[in-house]
Amino acid sequence: MDKQDVKVKMCGMMRAEDILAANELAPDFVGCILAKGFRRTVSEEDAARFRSSLLPSIPLVGVFVNDPPKRAAELLNDGVINIAQLHGDEDNDYIDRLRVLTDGVCPIIKAFKVCSENDILKASGSSADLVLLDSGTGSGKSFDVSLIGSFAKPYLLAGGLTPDNVAEAVRTLRPYGVDVSSGIETDGHKDPDRMRKFMEAVRAAGQN
Repeated sequence: MDKQDVKVKMCGMMRAEDILAANELAPDFVGCILAKGFRRTVSEEDAARFRSSLLPSIPLVGVFVNDPPKRAAELLNDGVINIAQLHGDEDNDYIDRLRVLTDGVCPIIKAFKVCSENDILKASGSSADLVLLDSGTGSGKSFDVSLIGSFAKPYLLAGGLTPDNVAEAVRTLRPYGVDVSSGIETDGHKDPDRMRKFMEAVRAAGQN
């Protein structure tokens, strides 16, 4: 992987202005929370509006937590979202079922909460197109990255990333990509200035 290829996923979009800010910065992925019961949860109707206003070149990722595969599949098949991110207890059987329901054409990201080496082993065995290594479900906290070790699969790094620390994480770990939500917020809302600084930090780190 070339240094400049580290991807950026900005997640937890809640407002139309968040999408407009993302369009200006052009991250590689934009995400919204479709699982119910979280602070950043948005409706399916909101997600559809996000998709219509988001640049066509930027995939919209829908985040689910133990939702029926049919719900994710319907949103994928209808083009409301382009990628499903699974943040619950979904296993390879669930992923297989979701692929059947979408004719295998929609990418799937599976998130893993990393607390021990066993969690890394579980991530290694995932059949998802891409795994995300995190400290929790939008906790905003980092985990012990030494647990990653020689993890061989491409992964998104999440948990506690901010404009101030993401460059070091990129230079040290060289993940496939980085995922951020609370780290680009001020007072609970996406901050265009922090979004810009995050992108700039990743890009600068990718050149070193």
